[in-house]
Amino acid sequence: MICILLVAGHGTLLETHIKNDATGLYAHLTGIPKALLPGVGGKKILDFWWEAVNTRQLFSAVYLVTNADKYKHYERWATANDFPVENIINDGTTTYGSRLGAVADVELAIRSRGLQDDVMVIAGDMLCADQNFDIAQVLRFFRLKQGELAIYYEMEEGEKTTSRGIVEVCPSTHRITKFMEKPAAELTQSRLASVVFYCFQKKTLPTLTQFLNLQARVEDRVLGKYLQWLINEQKVPVNGMKLPTGFQLIGQVGLSDYTKWLAHYSAKQQGCPARSITCRSYARIGIMGNPSDGFNGKTIAMTIANFWAEVTLLESQTLVLLPHPLNDPTEFGSLQDLYCISRKEGYLGGLRLLQATCKKFYQFCSKQGMALTKQNFTLKYDTNIPRQVGLAGSSAIVSATLKCLMKFYNLTDNDLPKPIRANFVLDVESDELFITAGLQDRVVQVTLLFVVILFSFSLLDFEFENSGYPGGPQEMMKTSIV
Repeated sequence: MICILLVAGHGTLLETHIKNDATGLYAHLTGIPKALLPGVGGKKILDFWWEAVNTRQLFSAVYLVTNADKYKHYERWATANDFPVENIINDGTTTYGSRLGAVADVELAIRSRGLQDDVMVIAGDMLCADQNFDIAQVLRFFRLKQGELAIYYEMEEGEKTTSRGIVEVCPSTHRITKFMEKPAAELTQSRLASVVFYCFQKKTLPTLTQFLNLQARVEDRVLGKYLQWLINEQKVPVNGMKLPTGFQLIGQVGLSDYTKWLAHYSAKQQGCPARSITCRSYARIGIMGNPSDGFNGKTIAMTIANFWAEVTLLESQTLVLLPHPLNDPTEFGSLQDLYCISRKEGYLGGLRLLQATCKKFYQFCSKQGMALTKQNFTLKYDTNIPRQVGLAGSSAIVSATLKCLMKFYNLTDNDLPKPIRANFVLDVESDELFITAGLQDRVVQVTLLFVVILFSFSLLDFEFENSGYPGGPQEMMKTSIV
């Protein structure tokens, strides 16, 4: 895989605003290329991207495409940051009016260096809200799906579709079904914004030349319109991968927008140095029918608040799973004490549930195209649900752990809808730990509703028949009205 960082934009608007700023606060930035302006965390914007891709295990080479006007700036930056100066490509343009366009710059890099490999393309002047995302996950997903890949994120309130490439993505296949370059808000319900962050297979690179031959105007030689053509017209399969973070391309924005987004993203980084998240899930009681759910029978179930499992996640330098002092004993009064506890309670506490949930969560997100940030945490749990009495204590711990992980990695109900979560909890117990579990447990714990479940598809069709929950049709009512 080869990486191409694009920094060839001339950015006349931002440069003009900095030059004409009456406050004098930005005078020291006059003439500085956009990618070398301050970014989140005190780094230059380009510093962040170079650190992200500067890994020989991931990329055989990294190239930087710039223009003649700013070439000297990037040459000095390269010398100071151990970037190979010979990998800087000058597109020869000196003004905004003479620019080649992003697609032509990518094609120039491929043609001039004779590149014969898969290529990742990133805008080097793009602000990233989260400085910890793992670019290796992007490459793994690209190789897993064996198709082109476009990164997208969910826009924040206030961001307009007219400033972004908007994608519509099939949730089951992750294929982008439609790409719209800066559409009016009434043309799409999607809030998923594509950014200049793409992976292209070697066999697809010739389409860059095809596209350029169709576009006479430089205004149309942008990567957004190339993706729109590739997906909507050429029907080339392009997959989407969601990053749980925001991006801002500062290409043609003014000073006020640049400072606004820089301050917003910086405040996010400073606002949560060590997050602590606590989530609870409750015991399940089978009012009628339990455990006939295992035999295509009918059950009525609900949760009770008296008994619960609570999981706490605290951001930390390394990933740590803390054993529960009672349920995961590691210290005993004597050998006889160990014998008595082990004979009565066995060897399987709740720690394995935390570990299995974390393992399954990473596996699930990787397969679903959701890149996770490179952040670590400490997990601990507590529970007052009695063991081995049929109150779904294991699934309560798994469910509470999943809630914590979703909050920590900023995943929403759209990323993991409740039916998917119910199946996830079931998979952790049955596939990972070989626990015999009733199908009703996690449906009740995920929804927190009074649930009537018919596990026989030959019985009456209920409203939730196609809801996606394990086991078949379910009818749900809020507990308060029972």
